[in-house]
Amino acid sequence: MNRYPRDFRGHGPDAPDAQWPGGAKIAVSIVLNYEEGGENNLLHGDAQSEAFLSDIAGAAPWPGMRHWNMESIYDYGARAGFWRLHRLFAERNIPVTIYGVTSALARNPEQVAAMKAAGWEIASHGLKWVDHRDMAPEEEARQIAESFRLHEEVVGEAPQGWYTGRCSMNTVRLTAETRRLAWISDTYDDDLPYWLEAGDHDQLVIPYTLEANDMRFATAPGYITGEQFYQYLKDSFDTLYAEGLDGRAKMFSIGLHNRLIGRPGKFAGLKKFLDYARTHDGVWFPRRIDIARHWASTHPHRRIERPSQMTRERFVARFGSIFEHSPWIAERAFDLELGPAHDCATGLLNALARMFRSASADERRGVLTAHPDLAGKLAAARRLTPESTHEQASAALDALTDTERATFQRLNADYVAKHGFPFIIAVRDNTKDSILAAFHARIGNDTATEFSTACTQVERIAELRLKDILP
Repeated sequence: MNRYPRDFRGHGPDAPDAQWPGGAKIAVSIVLNYEEGGENNLLHGDAQSEAFLSDIAGAAPWPGMRHWNMESIYDYGARAGFWRLHRLFAERNIPVTIYGVTSALARNPEQVAAMKAAGWEIASHGLKWVDHRDMAPEEEARQIAESFRLHEEVVGEAPQGWYTGRCSMNTVRLTAETRRLAWISDTYDDDLPYWLEAGDHDQLVIPYTLEANDMRFATAPGYITGEQFYQYLKDSFDTLYAEGLDGRAKMFSIGLHNRLIGRPGKFAGLKKFLDYARTHDGVWFPRRIDIARHWASTHPHRRIERPSQMTRERFVARFGSIFEHSPWIAERAFDLELGPAHDCATGLLNALARMFRSASADERRGVLTAHPDLAGKLAAARRLTPESTHEQASAALDALTDTERATFQRLNADYVAKHGFPFIIAVRDNTKDSILAAFHARIGNDTATEFSTACTQVERIAELRLKDILP
């Protein structure tokens, strides 16, 4: 099977209203990454020093050596930055989610105690703050299991959420497969939570952010001043808040690091933003576990039979009649590069229509001639397909007077005699009167024009049939 795994559709064009508690217009999720003491360091058994997300411009790993300046910057996050941020959130009664590197939490007991006392959620940020890109799946799974064990030992309870950050292509799958997490966040692909089907397990994903994130103080292009950070957060908040006022409430994730936003000049931008956001009504500051619980109860997952996951036999049986009596179209479409984007009516129509459009003229003509006459002999004999029966009934073509039926039969005969295929129109888009009007208008067209028009109508009929059975 030629299948494409990436999901470009997501919630689709009609994303749900989050329906946040209390009618909130926006959910502002504050995440504080706690990495100090879990970064690359010879003291931690690593082969080199850390080089990621610090105020050292152009930092590079020092193989086989400790890096005093880098260590000192990370130390600032634990010694000063964390406490400045803790006071800020405590004073404003804003709960946060901690992305806690487990080995870092084990080395920072006072900070862990302060997190717990404040009622913050302590989620897992992995065992160590290192790059998982080249890590073997078996080793990553081992580290995930060890992180669970150590987290429970240090914090007193297992994490309910997970974000690795410097992840591998296996991280999302491996964390979902633990079946122990209310949410995972190693994605950046939406403004709303969504469900991921991991085998027979339904895993909630709460997407995170790398742009409304103070890491850009340490990357290029990035922020230079706290005011720039404030302005970006404000603009993002204003856009999402306005969408919430229109009944399309979203989530706004903000990523923070003790050693970055904890510095006074950067900190001022965050403080200014929080004070700005708090001047608005309908702003919810949840922990991510609060978002997860709300989403699970308000938007529980509902599985569907997905075309991209069907066997060939099931695919053809299910969609072989979408184009009237032409299962060969479904046969060919099955061999396309199908994926999540094709698990909806619009997506699957595109795949089927591609096969119809790329077929020979004779094959397409065969599809046209497979369609029954409107109110013709097959209808009278009740020998239409279930789809055609339903469609013709929708325009009351099954309840014609004798005069109306005679008119349709005469027009059918004249049309077929001229063009060589039946008159085709998406009946559900029309009424009995508009169908007759179209019949009279189109019968005089040249055959090439009618062939093109009929093919367009065939695709429209297929679209309506698919919308009866797929999202």
